[in-house]
Formats: sequence, structure tokens, C-alpha cells
Amino acid sequence: MHFNNVQFFSVKINIQKITPFEADGIIYHADTCLPLIDAVKRKKVKFKALARYTYPGDRLTDDTLGLNSIGYWDANEQQDWGLDWHRNEGIEIHFLESGSMPYAQEKKELELQPNDLTITRPWEAHKVGNPDIGVGKFYWVILDLGVRRPHQNWVWPDWIILAPEDLMRLTTILRQNEDVRLRSDRRVRDCFQRIGRAVDTDKSGSNSSRIRLLVNYLLILLLDLLESENVELREELTDSSRSVKLFLNELEKNLAEAWTIEKMAESAGVGLTRFTFHCKQLTNLTPMRYLMMRRLKMSKQMLLENKDLSVAEVAFSCGFSTSQYYSTVFKKQEKCTPIEYRQKHEILV
Repeated sequence: MHFNNVQFFSVKINIQKITPFEADGIIYHADTCLPLIDAVKRKKVKFKALARYTYPGDRLTDDTLGLNSIGYWDANEQQDWGLDWHRNEGIEIHFLESGSMPYAQEKKELELQPNDLTITRPWEAHKVGNPDIGVGKFYWVILDLGVRRPHQNWVWPDWIILAPEDLMRLTTILRQNEDVRLRSDRRVRDCFQRIGRAVDTDKSGSNSSRIRLLVNYLLILLLDLLESENVELREELTDSSRSVKLFLNELEKNLAEAWTIEKMAESAGVGLTRFTFHCKQLTNLTPMRYLMMRRLKMSKQMLLENKDLSVAEVAFSCGFSTSQYYSTVFKKQEKCTPIEYRQKHEILV
């Protein structure tokens, strides 16, 4: 199948140097959606969005500060791309109008159907496609609420005009549950279709007022849906211990970084004393001891799976400052040197 009488919108990317968002010592860069950009260039998918930072689309104006991206793609032929695991800088609301869409969030894999709505928080990894996105029309709204960790307080843009009680209720429900998918209704579908038309016809911010109103209306509808679902609220999801736990999970992918306990606490978004306490509670180890044990575990795996690497290369890859220090720590823990460990396991094999 091919598009008939379908306009392909050019993807504009702000190529100027963007100042990333920084909070509590950790720096966050906007997702660039490169597979989507490539698909649009190849005329595989219709795309239209308004965005800021490195998100693709026509530029949003200051009238909608806090809104990072809003738009849709429309794929009416089989696709050969998807968006792999990523996180966004804000809360993201997705809506599938038609077709079907493989979708995963954290450890939950779904097949989205028409009128499915999903919600992702900034700390929740998600992907669209498995690996391809399939056929369908897919909308999104990304709002930056100034948070990157579960325990941090949400700050909505000043143009969000829900009554304080409603906004507090919406915030509480979104923070204290981990539901991924909601079945929406005709009102939500109509709201996203109106969002699509507003994005289509915007010229340098000409529809800013309309977009603000539509986002506010969408949040009201979202609150209605969440309350009708009678979702179970779990206050522990907003505790700082959860932020530390998320950081420790992410640490596995960043062991080579030159961590200090202060830098670890900053990246978790909590104070040094609280970080140390939660780390001890979660792992029964001090933060630096936990880091050391994870590095040693990774190094043992590398010694056996990458036999062409020298001990020094393994040490540096795992975040040890020198090969001598690595060998000393390794021998103290394993009662043998890294080379002896490798040789011993080669014999066993």
C-alpha cells in the first residue's frame, strides 16, 4: 500500500545548541526520535508535531512553556522502524486512534488497540514497536513537570487551569499508581483529533491558545478516566527510597563512570544522608561497597566472555581507576588474581 493524496510534512529540528535540563546534579537530554525522523525522510509515515529542544517538529513558542512535544504520526502501510527503549523529560500521554501498536513500558508488553491511552512518567522506560510500530495513527502530548525522580514534587505549567483540588487529585493518582493503559472514550478521541487539527494548522504559535485549552481539557478527561477506574493508590511509590532503587538499577549500565558517593546521591535526586540510608536498607551495603561489588561482578563476566581483553582493559571498562587497584580488590574478594580466575574457569570449561 502507498499513501494517496497524503501530504508529508518536513521534520524541522532545532540544530542550535540546546541547554539540557539539569536537576539535582543529573543532566537530561531530550530524545531526538531519530528512527521517526528517518522514516519521515523516506516517506514511510505522515508526521506532524510542534516541539521544543531536540524533539522533531515545528518550533513551539514561549506561550506553551512546559509543553515539550505535541503531535501525531499516521502510518497506513507496514513500517520497518520503531522507537527503542527511552525516557522522556516529562509525563507523556499517548493515544492510538486506529490500527494496532506493539508497546512496552518497564516490564509490561502490550498490543495497543484503537482508543487505548497510555501514560509514562519521566523515570519509566518505554518503547514503541517490537521492533516495528505497525500500522496506525498515534498521538502524544509531553508535559515537563520539572521532575525526573518519583519522590520529587510536580510543578505544572502556569497555563494549566484546573481547579487546585482537581489538579492535586490528578497529580496524586498519577504519582501513586503504575497503571500503563486506560481504555478511553469518544470524548478523548475527539480531543486528540482536535489536537491534531490544531497542530496541523498552527503557524508560529497561532494556535497556542487553542492548544492550551485542548491540553487542559485532555487533563480533565484523564482525571475522569482515572477516577472511573478506581485505581489503587500506593503512597510508597513517591518515597525517596524508590528514587534510590531506580538509581541503583540504572547504575548497572553506568559502572564505568567515575562515581563518588556525592555524585551518586545527586543523581538519585536525594541528600547524601538519605541516599546512604536507603542504599543500606535496600542492599545491606554502603553505597561505595555496593558500587565495588557491582563492578567486580561485571569484571568477572568480562574476564570470561571477552578473553581478548587484557586485565587493564577490563579494569577500566568497569570503572576501576588503575589495573593495580583492580587486581588488589579482586584478589581480596576472590582469593585469586584476575588472570588466575580466568585460567581457572578455562580449565573448568
